[in-house]
Amino acid sequence: MTLSLAALDACFEGVVPSILCTLAADGTPNVSYLSHVTRLGEAQVALSNQFFSKTAANLRANARAALLVVDPTDSAQYRLDILYRSSLQDGPTFGRMAADLRATSAQLGMDSVMRLRAAAVFDVLSVQHVRGGRAEAAPGRTPGQALARALAVTGALTRATELAGVVDAVLDALAAAFGHEASLVLLHDPGRGCLLALGSRGYGTSGIGAEVPLGEGLIGLAAQECRVLRVGDASRLRRYGAAIRASSEHEARTRSVALPHLPAAMSQVAVPMEVQGHLRGVLFLESTRRMAFDAEDAIALSLVARQLGMAIALAEAEAAEASVASPKDAAPRATERRIGVVHHAQDDSVFIERAYLVKGVPGRLLMWMLDAYRVEGRVDFTNREIRADAALRLPELKDNLETRLLLLQRRLEEKQAPIRLLRPGGGRIQLEVQGHLAVSSKASSG
Repeated sequence: MTLSLAALDACFEGVVPSILCTLAADGTPNVSYLSHVTRLGEAQVALSNQFFSKTAANLRANARAALLVVDPTDSAQYRLDILYRSSLQDGPTFGRMAADLRATSAQLGMDSVMRLRAAAVFDVLSVQHVRGGRAEAAPGRTPGQALARALAVTGALTRATELAGVVDAVLDALAAAFGHEASLVLLHDPGRGCLLALGSRGYGTSGIGAEVPLGEGLIGLAAQECRVLRVGDASRLRRYGAAIRASSEHEARTRSVALPHLPAAMSQVAVPMEVQGHLRGVLFLESTRRMAFDAEDAIALSLVARQLGMAIALAEAEAAEASVASPKDAAPRATERRIGVVHHAQDDSVFIERAYLVKGVPGRLLMWMLDAYRVEGRVDFTNREIRADAALRLPELKDNLETRLLLLQRRLEEKQAPIRLLRPGGGRIQLEVQGHLAVSSKASSG
């Protein structure tokens, strides 16, 4: 029975290696395993060209070959009779396959070994079911279902206000609409060349404040490449961050927050957020189910990520334009509790009662407000005055001030610190100090 390539989409997810059989000039067969096969429309496939010399020599002598692909959902095997046409070393198809291979190899710890040299393009002459599974296409999800779910999520975004509401709305709506187990929203910090986790659902720890360098792991690669990257079966992959124990001791020792991970995660998808050609962050989802995110999900989640990026940019812009006056004579909260705060000037890391809180710009912002509180008794501040104060040494790209303030606010809440930030709206920030401050500064990070 001849089938269409579209019915075999699951076979091209890279879960089960494909087998390529070529023939030498004298008819001697040779078999090679392939890590990546990509469908190009209804009549062509592209193979990752990591061929042994024998396979390459055979194709020069005989352009016809046979390809065995396996559906990981039901173990059905299909034979594709193919004809070699050309080799690609650049362009969209090559770029997509190279990014997929880099994502897989990075999680296997082989990113310096597995590099795509070329993508070999073949015409597909016929497709036949060989064994296992069903000869007909397996019933899948209703076409358009993922797009309907994306519409529900973007609808929730349109009702959200301010950055915190935007992040919470998308995480809650994704969980309700797609039914995945865990998700993360990470925003780009161009000044430090990394992504910062700003919200999560479904993990044992929130991971707020965790950093992912660009190019590292599935999340970092998706950001660096500005491409959607999917893993359909992570059972053989080295999960990013799985070896790091999230604990207060770890944070205090390393001055970093561990990226949360889903135990026994099998499927992962990382979707970049772009606005006007600029990376705003990454939306990351995980599931314990194999093949949980298909090609339609990738398209739907891309739409969600773009809408999320625009909502974040709008929230930043509205906060920047706020012009609420800032009272300068607010009285500090009266209490006898002593609050020990240590600031390390080298990296602006802040410890409250010996527990690590934040570093970098969020740490600098907190110390700036605490100094105003100690000297002037102030508890009210605005985005506008923060941006205008040169002493804060904010990066030139100031449109992510809201991101840093939200990160600071949520880290204080997560640590149940006796210092809190409240956001009454209109670009205002209120400081609440539940005790008497005892601040010390250290010039070095030791």
